[in-house]
Amino acid sequence: MFGESLLERWARALSNLKVDWPLLAGIVLIFAVGEAVLYSASGPGYGIVLRQGLKFLFAIGVMLLVAQIPPRHLKRISPFVYLFGVVLLIGVLVHGHSALGARRWLDLGPLRVQPSEFMKLALPMMLAWLISRNPLPVRFGVLLQVLLLLAIPAVLIDKEPDLGTALIIAMGGVIMIVLAGTRWRYLLFGALICAALMPVAWHFMHAYQRERILVFLNPASAPLGAGYHIVQSMISIGSSGLYGLGWPHAPQAQLGFLPESRTDFIFAVFSEEFGLLGSLALLGAYTFVIMRGLYIAWCASDNYSRLLAGCLSLVFAIDVFINIDMTMGLLPVVGVPLPFMSYGGTSLVSMAAAMGMLQSIARHKPLVAS
Repeated sequence: MFGESLLERWARALSNLKVDWPLLAGIVLIFAVGEAVLYSASGPGYGIVLRQGLKFLFAIGVMLLVAQIPPRHLKRISPFVYLFGVVLLIGVLVHGHSALGARRWLDLGPLRVQPSEFMKLALPMMLAWLISRNPLPVRFGVLLQVLLLLAIPAVLIDKEPDLGTALIIAMGGVIMIVLAGTRWRYLLFGALICAALMPVAWHFMHAYQRERILVFLNPASAPLGAGYHIVQSMISIGSSGLYGLGWPHAPQAQLGFLPESRTDFIFAVFSEEFGLLGSLALLGAYTFVIMRGLYIAWCASDNYSRLLAGCLSLVFAIDVFINIDMTMGLLPVVGVPLPFMSYGGTSLVSMAAAMGMLQSIARHKPLVAS
């Protein structure tokens, strides 16, 4: 040991880390692409790229830290993580920071966090903990408990208001119910109830939420109003062609026509610069990360790890699907960032923590496959 070189000691330390290198490589690749597009969408400019890079380094640290925690310890703390998340959401409604007509952030000294992003981790952990303590497929009584645990954060987040994140939280719960092998008659009954309640939900929506849905159905009805974002995004994507306009030559973003080009609509900037082929390559990178997560779920040796890994992977897929479809006009505009590409801190750290849980499940033995 004393005769080891510095390089050999570093190699040994890296080999002892609980890291899934293929998953980490896919994440770093997506982030690197996001930094390049962020540079273009910022003017171009280096300041925001540097700040996002520092946030990513912190997020990677969180990911590696979480990856060292064995799944059995994650399972043990799951109820406490969930309760802490609910307390944070209540804190947002009582003392939250308001911006752009919504109360979604909580000031914690030098930090400003968005607890709804934290619940994307806490809820899957809690539901996996509950379901794994009972025989599968889940019985009706357990299903009612799952729905209650799901409804609490979904309602609190919708009160902020943040309907997009509330729906993602709800879809995460539905994913967990499906992964748990719930009987199809329960799923069908639930789907019918949701369909019957849609007129009621429409009545309780905020005016701007109803307007977004109506504009989604006909963006040209308000090209300079509520439909401006989606019209400009569709122009960006539609003008890119097969190869794009080149980096960093995205006129919609450079000239300021595309709002939120660094956050919700960063995919439109990427598509304008790199075209159809670049967009397909980016989707391929996201697909690799998603499939790697599902493979980790498939290989996990216990129900808690399997349910948690499967749910986190599919919630990640939903985030990607919603953001990209939103920029193409296939879904209403909601505030859902593109994972590891959109500018921001809370969503970046929460998604990195989710990837850390996947790596923990992958690297802590036993697995039923290698």
